Amino acid sequence: MRYEEVVRGAFLERPNRFVARVEVEGQPVVCHVKNTGRCRELLRPGAAVYLARAANPARKTAYDLVAVEKGALLINMDAQAPNQVFGEWAAAGKFLPGLTALRPEFTWEDSRFDFRLEDGAGAYFVEVKGVTLEEDGVCRFPDAPTARGVKHLRGLQRAVEQGLRAAVCFVVQMEGPACFRPNDRTDPAFGAALRAAARAGVGVFAYDCRVTPEELVLDRPLAVEL
Repeated sequence: MRYEEVVRGAFLERPNRFVARVEVEGQPVVCHVKNTGRCRELLRPGAAVYLARAANPARKTAYDLVAVEKGALLINMDAQAPNQVFGEWAAAGKFLPGLTALRPEFTWEDSRFDFRLEDGAGAYFVEVKGVTLEEDGVCRFPDAPTARGVKHLRGLQRAVEQGLRAAVCFVVQMEGPACFRPNDRTDPAFGAALRAAARAGVGVFAYDCRVTPEELVLDRPLAVEL
């Protein structure tokens, strides 16, 4: 996926979850933050950030904050991007060879999964999670407790127990981390649910991305350490 009209700025502050103040060419700009997570380790005063011009010219905020530099790492923090890049990648048959259909946002029983894929063997449910948290080469999810994430994992597990195929895919929005691990320190319930799902047969995958200020592309598989 690509962004248009990207500019570089310096992060100033985040008054609430939805907006940030950024200095661009010496002037303060209020922009929309495309990630309602905490992101405290990323959005620090003075951090270099990248803003993409919003598609709607009538919107109150003219720019979206989409990426941030953390040391040598460039991290995409657009919460909508993981589904889009996974969808592009999966549509090319790179997740499920022999793909015959791909449907986003599919409801099954009381669960709503990000994707329903199909091949000759039938349905394959996939839930996608974006990852922006990195510590010493290890990327982790979540960065805050997520009861919704636990519910998704339990839904995937039920699907597998009923004979269907299911997986969770962690899209790591940066390049080059060594591995993925659940963030048990922040959300032990999510880590426990992820391990239970894996034992039941739910696929657990992680992929890093090639990241530039203008682009995000799913790249290579990462080791998953549960």
